[in-house]
Amino acid sequence: MRLAELSERSGVSTATIKYYLREGLLAPGRQINATTAEYDEEHLRRLRLVRAMIQVGRIPVATVREVLGHVDDDSLGRTIRLGAALWALPQVPEPDEEDEWIRAAHEGVDELLETLGWSNAKLLVTISPAYRSLVVAVAAFRRLGYDWNPELLVSYAKLMHQAAVLDLDFVETHPSEAEKVETAVLGAVLVEPMLQALHRLAQEEESARRYGFE
Repeated sequence: MRLAELSERSGVSTATIKYYLREGLLAPGRQINATTAEYDEEHLRRLRLVRAMIQVGRIPVATVREVLGHVDDDSLGRTIRLGAALWALPQVPEPDEEDEWIRAAHEGVDELLETLGWSNAKLLVTISPAYRSLVVAVAAFRRLGYDWNPELLVSYAKLMHQAAVLDLDFVETHPSEAEKVETAVLGAVLVEPMLQALHRLAQEEESARRYGFE
């Protein structure tokens, strides 16, 4: 397809597509002549991913470029490729390891992983942004005076593992490695907000069942 058709099918203006091409977010099309190039379904799929990351996820262009670099790095195994792409997304700041609440939270989260038997997650604690995010949240919870202990999160963690199984089952339905990683990134950008919304809707439903509307 030509640029105009790519624009029409994707809903992205030709000017924006040209910007993405200049920024390296989209691979160049097949050059037909000095002024015309052709694009295919892979360009359309990648363009939709880029648009979701920038428009819905509010992710900076430089970060999108970094994420896509990992998506396209076929020298990596699938787990590392997925992790590298997802870890390149915006994360919480590094915790202050000298903070007593942070140190205590590390111990609590490590105990949680041990209880769950998540041995692979334990291997990644030094590099995983998700682990750091959980530590920061737990530390904040305790700092505010709430009595948090690992047992409180076990049931939630088991539910999240079921969600992870569904996520990767869906990823496996896509044929190429790049598509699998793209789908995982799209899940982080779009599915996580949907899960958060479902969680809050479920809270509203359960609250009304228990306490009514008065």
